[in-house]
Amino acid sequence: MNRLFLFAAFACLLGGSSYSSAQQKGYWRAASSNAVSITGDIELSDTKISINFAGFTIAHIRDLSPAETSAVFAAESSGSATGNLYRLNVPASKRFLRHNSLCGSDDVQWMVTSVAERTLYVAFLSGSNTPELTPEAMANSTDLCGTFTYVR
Repeated sequence: MNRLFLFAAFACLLGGSSYSSAQQKGYWRAASSNAVSITGDIELSDTKISINFAGFTIAHIRDLSPAETSAVFAAESSGSATGNLYRLNVPASKRFLRHNSLCGSDDVQWMVTSVAERTLYVAFLSGSNTPELTPEAMANSTDLCGTFTYVR
């Protein structure tokens, strides 16, 4: 019993991001029309995302607040979900399902993720600068490539 209590206390000290990152690991089935027609199913690990059997290295940049997560996933968010910002590089020339790219003629440089129960939300963004994740910035963003939904 004491070990369980110590483990729970230690897990709380690590914060929600470790839990959130752990929740998103693994295989996810495409659920939204964007995901079904462009990426298909995906798989996430700590250091890689696999899209249509192609692997891309990802680097966790920082945890996102509920406000930032809501700015990216306005329609899908409950307002209390946290998320993660990742850096990656998916060339514009890379084609996925039905010869689609993730961001037209732009390279994908950023990925935002959020997990709610058995649903994973993913947004891909272009641009070399760290994206500004506010409602105003996202509403006027030309760097947002698209949002995708996956389920377990």
